Amino acid sequence: MDKILEAVVMSSYPNNVKQGLVRRVIEAAKQPMDSEQCWSMLELSTKLYLTGDTKYKREIGKEVLEVYGHYHPEEFEEFFNVRFLLSLLQEGYGPLGKRSHYVLDYIQLGLQFVLESPSANSIFSLLRIEVLRKICERPSPKQCAKISRLLTQHPQCIPTGKHQLLFCQQLIRCIGHFQCVSEGEEEIMEFLEQVNKVSGLLQRIWRTQTSTILPSLKELFTIISSTEEQEAPSNALASVVQFVPLELMDGVIRNLTNDDSITDVQMMMAIGRMIDWVSWPLGKNIDKWIIALLKGLAAVKKFSILIEVTLSKIEKVLSKLLYPIVREGALSVLQYMLLSFQHSHEAFHLLLPHIPRLVASLRKEDSNSATSSLEQLAELIHCMFFRFSGFPDLYEPVLEAVKALPIPNEDRIKHLLGQNAWTSQKNELACFYPRLASKSETGKIGLINLGNTCYMNSIIQSLFMASDFRHSVLNLTEGNSQPLMTKLQWLFAFLEHSQRPAISPESFLSASWPPWFTPGAQQDCSEYLKYLLDRLHEEEKTGKRIYQKLKESSLMTQAVEHHYLNKTLIEKMFGGKMMTKIRCLKCLNVSSREEAFTDLSLAFPPSDRNMQGSTSILPVEEIGPQFIEPPENTGQLTGSPWIRRKVPMAGDPAASPMLVETLGFQEPGEATNPLSGNDVGVDTAKDPLLAFGEQACAPKDSRSVPDLINYFLSPERLTAENKYHCEKCASLQDAEKVAELTEGPHYLILTLLRFSFDPRTMKRKKILDNVSIPVVLKLPILVAPEETEEVCQCGKDSAAPGSGFMSVVYDLCSVVVHSGISSESGHYYCYSRECTDTVPQGQPRDRVPKLASDKQLDFEIQWYLFNDTRVSFSSFESVSNVTSFFPKDTAYVLFYRQRPGRQSCLLHEALAETGRLHGEPSLHKDLMEAISKDNILYLQEQEKEARNRAAYISALPKSPLWWRDLDRDKDDDNSSGGCSPAAGGGGSGSFHGLVF
Repeated sequence: MDKILEAVVMSSYPNNVKQGLVRRVIEAAKQPMDSEQCWSMLELSTKLYLTGDTKYKREIGKEVLEVYGHYHPEEFEEFFNVRFLLSLLQEGYGPLGKRSHYVLDYIQLGLQFVLESPSANSIFSLLRIEVLRKICERPSPKQCAKISRLLTQHPQCIPTGKHQLLFCQQLIRCIGHFQCVSEGEEEIMEFLEQVNKVSGLLQRIWRTQTSTILPSLKELFTIISSTEEQEAPSNALASVVQFVPLELMDGVIRNLTNDDSITDVQMMMAIGRMIDWVSWPLGKNIDKWIIALLKGLAAVKKFSILIEVTLSKIEKVLSKLLYPIVREGALSVLQYMLLSFQHSHEAFHLLLPHIPRLVASLRKEDSNSATSSLEQLAELIHCMFFRFSGFPDLYEPVLEAVKALPIPNEDRIKHLLGQNAWTSQKNELACFYPRLASKSETGKIGLINLGNTCYMNSIIQSLFMASDFRHSVLNLTEGNSQPLMTKLQWLFAFLEHSQRPAISPESFLSASWPPWFTPGAQQDCSEYLKYLLDRLHEEEKTGKRIYQKLKESSLMTQAVEHHYLNKTLIEKMFGGKMMTKIRCLKCLNVSSREEAFTDLSLAFPPSDRNMQGSTSILPVEEIGPQFIEPPENTGQLTGSPWIRRKVPMAGDPAASPMLVETLGFQEPGEATNPLSGNDVGVDTAKDPLLAFGEQACAPKDSRSVPDLINYFLSPERLTAENKYHCEKCASLQDAEKVAELTEGPHYLILTLLRFSFDPRTMKRKKILDNVSIPVVLKLPILVAPEETEEVCQCGKDSAAPGSGFMSVVYDLCSVVVHSGISSESGHYYCYSRECTDTVPQGQPRDRVPKLASDKQLDFEIQWYLFNDTRVSFSSFESVSNVTSFFPKDTAYVLFYRQRPGRQSCLLHEALAETGRLHGEPSLHKDLMEAISKDNILYLQEQEKEARNRAAYISALPKSPLWWRDLDRDKDDDNSSGGCSPAAGGGGSGSFHGLVF
């Protein structure tokens, strides 16, 4: 029968004719026959399957083998023996030089018929050894895939014990040699399928024997970190990583980055080759492993590796965004590489020539994947514009390319930059190190105390958080002939862009030091602030002009424009005006004098002065500035010398004076009556402040900021030794003096005069009274009648009809706190937040920007606590309660920012226009280079410090590393590998959030 079958197969008949004849032979083979005939047919079918030169012949051989395996099992088992299989595997089949490539397929086919035979175990034992030998010979991807198919279908043939671990390691080395020799689409798809078969076998082994995972990864790292390989290992190794459980990631990365035996060159080679894996299609979680290793290197301060790898690989990663199949992973890696590379613009600038073409290609693709990637890429680009401003010539083509894409807001940008910076990565082995500097999680930067300089640090941070002032300072051009302002600009720029957790203000301290201050002694922060603002004002006033003026509104009259152009930056930001009026009580003559101020010094009322209670959240005293009017009957001057309130008359709205108020929150359109029984328009059922209202409220007999302002603005009797010299009477006379605010500053600075001289002790004592601080303040400003109509056109609110007063609303933005009982001792720190105008999209430019709701303004803006080098998140509740919890910690200097409205509309419009035109201030080249150099220096310092302190860890008891003790028997290996807290010291309890 074998001769007949061979003659038919080798004949020149058409295949359909052959098929009919073969079918008859196969049907005959299902009948009983002698052993010799079976052997002949098995030998022929084996020859056809292994050496047939056509697919048809191999199919015939396969079909005959299957028939004899089913119908003649005893003869098949005898034929398919261990000796025959060993010969096939070691010597091959067929003529020398033309050995069959189908031996593994033949064995896989035959195994299914001997699984229950007595010789099965012997065959499995043989195959366990032979597949390991085959893998060690580095077979081609095709042959390796055949081995994987064989072992996947028959897992009994997978090596066991130590051989299993060796098999996994050699299989990974085998994958490292894979190369796709053809560029045709079919060949590439076949290659990918082969690789997936092999890596799928690894996954199967890892699932059943988890102890092999970490040693396998160690072998993988050895391959990709090798510096001796002439040819780079295959990117097919990426297929291995996708099957590693993500819960092992932390332990693996921790041990890798803290292994002293791995050199920088090896680590650089490994991470560089891993980044190349982003081009591997269909791989899962590859980007997560790459980013995790980059973060791990940042945590142990190996910045030189990160810099080198980023600069050498980032362009290649960007190019992979063109390919949808690898786009998602490549974009994740690109985002981290760019957002973490914040010390210099070099990495971002490498990408600039490629971005316009990439954006054009993604637009042309017009797919969901491309659209999503474009939006994320645009967000990334705007983050880089924000971080590295000052290159308009380089950025213009990129800006043009992404102009139609959404622009992230500043909070989103700062969040992304803050959480991805190298210096924000925490070292999980920090508990073993002396304290390493780490940037605050807030993204803000502290100031180093140079010896009782907390008074200066608190003032600088408060000024820095005054965003309008900060932007104006940062916008100054080079060579502005203002040396102190230039030093402030440099200090602000470093606070904005440095990678250090804290910087030294030594240069600025020496330039701004008041000459009467004693070095090393505690000083009065209010005194320092006055001196600093005065110095900056005088420096500009003497002729050294600001380079970039605020763009003035076309609605300005020539007089107003001249008024603003002649103002210095300090006057624009902090300058207000106050009218002091003195009335002689004899002749009733009134003399007036207007003077400028940059802060209001608020004295405490005498202890016996009755302070009215209030049902508002913060108490309000209903004593406001009054009109100076001659009495109707001069003979009644024996009465109260205080300026009277005009008795309200029906239909006479002018009778209501304007009071200093604290504001609650109102529904749109609801009016507030300053003289109503409840000074704060609060809906008790809705207002969220009531949640902590009792805590925020001061006792009935305590003070509030409005109390102090009202006391400051209330009339004062000049009698006895304080009599006034009246020019009209030409003699000293009793008089009354009153102060009225005529121009509210953009930033209102209030100093609470807590320090007074005690003649008994001959020392300055501190008033420790708790003063409740309103988050929103309503201040009365006197407006000349001829100005009222013009000024009121800029805002929605109107001045009090006929009264000449208008209300200006201020939002609290900083509170400087003094801790101690004397001005010569103690400590200063400050609470701050950034208050800015909220301009909704599509807001008309000829209108005053609308604010966000009060609730959004007061509760959604983050508060920060600046305490020298330490910066942390805080809240208004903490600001309100600080004195309740710590009686010696009292608010001393307050910063309020004026909301856009009547009086401030011109300045606010100019600031808003400047923000629209310029965005975040662009720093000049020298300043940007200085910051970049210092950032690089800091990274080098941190890396050097981390390396020098590595000995600190080596002196500690060693935990078993993830590749140790691999030679032990599997049964003896009870260690949990690198995923347990014992393996590397990185359990959940060892995570430390460092804030320097």
